[in-house]
Amino acid sequence: MSANDRPTGQQQTGTYDSAFLKACRREPVPHTPVWFMRQAGRSLPEYRKVREGTAMLESCMMPELVTEITLQPVRRHGVDAAIYFSDIVVPLKAIGIDLDIKPGVGPVVEKPIRTRADLEQLRALEPDDVPYVAEAVRMLVGELGATPLIGFAGAPFTLASYLVEGGPSRNHEHTKAMMYGDPQLWADLLDRLAVITSAFLKVQIEAGASAVQLFDSWVGALAPADYRRSVMPASAKVFEAVSGYGVPRIHFGVGTGELLGLMGEAGADVVGVDWRVPMDEAARRVGPGKALQGNIDPAVLFAPREAVEAKAREVLDAAAGLEGHVFNLGHGVLPNTDPAALTRLVEYVHEQTAR
Repeated sequence: MSANDRPTGQQQTGTYDSAFLKACRREPVPHTPVWFMRQAGRSLPEYRKVREGTAMLESCMMPELVTEITLQPVRRHGVDAAIYFSDIVVPLKAIGIDLDIKPGVGPVVEKPIRTRADLEQLRALEPDDVPYVAEAVRMLVGELGATPLIGFAGAPFTLASYLVEGGPSRNHEHTKAMMYGDPQLWADLLDRLAVITSAFLKVQIEAGASAVQLFDSWVGALAPADYRRSVMPASAKVFEAVSGYGVPRIHFGVGTGELLGLMGEAGADVVGVDWRVPMDEAARRVGPGKALQGNIDPAVLFAPREAVEAKAREVLDAAAGLEGHVFNLGHGVLPNTDPAALTRLVEYVHEQTAR
């Protein structure tokens, strides 16, 4: 099955003919679809209110709360797709990894993976490990109707970086030391993470997600040759594992201008582009046969409305000749962003691109 086939779940929910999924399939659209990474989260006062007193990981395991948070930006901004509210370390927590998300820091792993014996921490993920994910997705699909839900997972490299470093890292020194110094251990680690990630995405798709995005937040730290040799096989394994469902597969990373072609080669239907590379140049690097997603700088939203619209116009002009374009930020919504700026940006893109 390809992304151009009509998966059963999309037929039932009426999302198949949505602008977002049409753009992912590189078909004509009524307007350029818009959604924002991290649109469900800290920038919204209603999010802060509903999350008050609930730890991040705990909130990810509460289907009714996940449903409410995921729906908030759809109600407020009128975006063309919802992104499932969760965190990339949820599947790791679900299989028993001792970790927590510390406010102001991020995921912190109690016992980093540094040796072959440490690999035993990583068992396969079973659907029964994450029943709350399937329940939340089913609830969301029922609420969203014709608006597609994007499932997501962290890519093997980024998950490996957290596990090896023990938390966020600027230089990824332990990660790269393993990758260069013990390539077999590294390959085995990424292969296990690919199996876990694939299972996590399958749970979301089988519950009704209309598309999935693989986030490789840290992979921009690598040179193309290292990505091709040491990372791409695991990412490709994930994309291949979910290919039979026929839902669009999006691949996104930060600082990945030099990797865009390879990220498309890994098996994505849609390649996410951060703000460092213009969309027309990104299309040249990725090559034909892929839709692109992006790519206004999230910091632009702090500028006056006219400046935001001017930058959005630049993105739309650069994307004018693309086979398929999903308008997004070049990374996630920043916590202090004015929600009204996001709402206005959605309206602007819809108005400017109405066919």
